[in-house]
Amino acid sequence: MTDGAALLARLGDRLAGVRGRLTPDAPMDAITWFRAGGPAEVLFQPADEEDLALFLKALPAEIPVMVVGIGSNLLVREGGIRGVVIRLSAKGFGEAAAIGDNRIRAGAAAPDKRVAAAALEAGIGGFHFYHGIPGAIGGALRMNAGANGVETRERVVEVRVLDRQGEVHVLSNAEMGYAYRHSSAPKDLIFVGAVLEGHAEEREAIKAAMDAVQLHRETVQPIREKTGGSTFKNPEGTSAWKEIDKAGCRGLMIGGAQMSPLHCNFMINTGAATGYDLEFLGETVRARVLEHSGIRLEWEIKRLGEFKPGHEVQEFLGQLL
Repeated sequence: MTDGAALLARLGDRLAGVRGRLTPDAPMDAITWFRAGGPAEVLFQPADEEDLALFLKALPAEIPVMVVGIGSNLLVREGGIRGVVIRLSAKGFGEAAAIGDNRIRAGAAAPDKRVAAAALEAGIGGFHFYHGIPGAIGGALRMNAGANGVETRERVVEVRVLDRQGEVHVLSNAEMGYAYRHSSAPKDLIFVGAVLEGHAEEREAIKAAMDAVQLHRETVQPIREKTGGSTFKNPEGTSAWKEIDKAGCRGLMIGGAQMSPLHCNFMINTGAATGYDLEFLGETVRARVLEHSGIRLEWEIKRLGEFKPGHEVQEFLGQLL
């Protein structure tokens, strides 16, 4: 019996009544944009919020839980992810609708682009930047996603979450503890939706802003590659891509992984890259930038799971620490 099947067998009757899909040893390379990485011991896709709450109440506290979105900025290590990975479904958590007062209610699984489209339809400005972010609202809430000079924290009114015990809480903007590409909300909270607020604006102006975002992406980003978006956060006072370029890492390849020649803060899978190739490339870039400029780049891509034995990757390659 595989590890995932054994875990489900151990849970047995605890999960009676759960309606969502439970998949043992689920291949994560099928749902990450990098198309690389090991399996999740168990992947759970809840039917809706009630189903998710029931599952969390039934799951023993010692079993680790990790939440993923649409996999756009996710690097999974080859050893896979222990415990349960929760992936919210578009059907149960994909709402994106105007609710009056220039506000939008969005489910955590709603793609950022869908929220931008809903805002356009309702004549609500301030959401054009989501048109250029290839992720879902849950991830945007967690990492304070931003683009084109706007950040998620500027739009958040409140966030609906479930804790590890399946209890519902509503967090205010202040309680999210936002900073650049970061929220200090407890890591064990599962974001299920949010109320966001913009401002009244003419649809023509909103559409023009969205078109400008799209043109910029198509011009300077490798959007048709297997990529995870921006690899590193921008350091204070400079841009990550500038430091990567100055360190001679534009186009740098390790195995099947490459720093994009078009935008060198984008890491791409050129065809057969492993999770090891991608992370080793990232840490090589961090080491070279640190050596060249003294700047310690921070990962923006989320890295999950365990290393495959013999394929461990040390931060900054264990050098210059």
